[in-house]
Amino acid sequence: MMSKTLTYPHIFDELKAQIKDAGLLDRVPVRGSIEMIAIIVSLIIALTTAPLWHPVLLALFLTLLFTRSVFVSHDILHTQYFKSKSLSKKLSYPFSALILSNSSSWWDFKHNVRHHTYCNIIEKDEDIRALDGAFTHQKGNKPFLKKHKYIIFWGALFFMFPAFIGQSYKYVIKHKHWGELGLMLLHWPLIWGTLLYQIGFSNTLLVALVMNFVLSPWLAFGFITNHLGCETFSEEEAKDFSWMELQMRGSRSLKGGMLVHWFYGGLNTQIEHHLFPKAPRFNLLKVQKMTKDFAQKYDIPYFETTPLMAYVQINNAIKKY
Repeated sequence: MMSKTLTYPHIFDELKAQIKDAGLLDRVPVRGSIEMIAIIVSLIIALTTAPLWHPVLLALFLTLLFTRSVFVSHDILHTQYFKSKSLSKKLSYPFSALILSNSSSWWDFKHNVRHHTYCNIIEKDEDIRALDGAFTHQKGNKPFLKKHKYIIFWGALFFMFPAFIGQSYKYVIKHKHWGELGLMLLHWPLIWGTLLYQIGFSNTLLVALVMNFVLSPWLAFGFITNHLGCETFSEEEAKDFSWMELQMRGSRSLKGGMLVHWFYGGLNTQIEHHLFPKAPRFNLLKVQKMTKDFAQKYDIPYFETTPLMAYVQINNAIKKY
């Protein structure tokens, strides 16, 4: 292990140069555009042919499209497809708002600005303060949460998507992003109004319920493996770390090949994503191999485990609350 954190920036420059020279930081505008267009076309086909589907199958297909849309929106805002931040925002805002009724401005601030800049810093990164700080060394002391901590934490994962939507609306209204709010509101007649017209109320309700209870845990069980149960730091403690060390110590990558990578939307390579947030998702498995080799060369700790063990580690952290 490196004994002086001051050497980390110089080491990171070496790794970054290797990744860049391999072409793994190059944007993928064509591939990204194809993915976006494929989602939009598939969604239009699903909505226009809705009466031909069994409601449960339709819900599962829409869940697949919504999940991919979440990952695509995330990637666009990281400028993984296009170098221009302005263009990325112009594409992400309507894409996310119309398909998901989700706010890109909220996600950009919460995720790109706060989380990536202050990874696992307790006072700054709200993602790590879940369950009254149960995953930090600044735990709260709420009797009700302590008594029902397992039900509350694991149960809440089945409602993550509507919670995200609620936070989106709260953010855009608070910051008076009326244009984005208008796009988000259009989601309801475009998606759900069409379904209501096509398949009626009871089938639309069934689609909505199935979607939520598949989509929410799919996203949630992916997101929680990224940092929960990893090291956390106070602002004062974080001052002693270089940016590279902070990202690597506060993140967890998951073992697995292409199937795991697809299921988690590339977030399984969380260490690599935090070190190189602009690296396209399609390249992250290659980036991971180079990063692991680099970490081994310099004896830098690399936190990686299986998906199952990640959930065990998270549950063990909850036990300590």
